[in-house]
Amino acid sequence: MGRPSTKAKDLRDGYYIEVRNKNQRSGIKIRRDTKEQLLLAIEEYKESKEVIVLGKSENGKMKEIPDIKVD
Repeated sequence: MGRPSTKAKDLRDGYYIEVRNKNQRSGIKIRRDTKEQLLLAIEEYKESKEVIVLGKSENGKMKEIPDIKVD
């Protein structure tokens, strides 16, 4: 068998947010293909969850999205 890999998986290209319950330390990452889909996901989750915009992943590197704000 062998032991499992400890290297972190590369993220697929797309837009990422982290959604977590309020007052929690960890959450789940959610990926969307387009900015419009990302905005819809933010609107859906921000009422009951804490939403953090992680950025846009391109070729394994995370880039900031300057014009997206979470209220």
